[in-house]
Amino acid sequence: MKKVVTFGEIMLRLAPPGFLRFSQTNSFDAVYGGGEANVAVSLANYGVPVDFVTRLPANDIGQCALMEMRKRGVGVDKIVFGGDRLGIYFLETGAVSRGSKVVYDRAHSAMA
Repeated sequence: MKKVVTFGEIMLRLAPPGFLRFSQTNSFDAVYGGGEANVAVSLANYGVPVDFVTRLPANDIGQCALMEMRKRGVGVDKIVFGGDRLGIYFLETGAVSRGSKVVYDRAHSAMA
């Protein structure tokens, strides 16, 4: 089977637990993802050999993102380190007739 290589920015998603609004929470659940990273993990779940190409900051948060991809079976040897920070997005999950909200904080991220 041929290998698939995905390229993109892995981001840190911070979301209030449950269906709380940003203004109602004192904590956030943290998840590493992003469109291309999610595709890579999905392919790995189906047994497809896959590598992910991105740039991560050379700090503990960057290492956590790398470890998350590795533990999901995605090849990480093409990931380079540099830049100051990981891109972040905040997700407020909608409930009933209230839609979800997303706030992006990507300025000066390692991938930018």
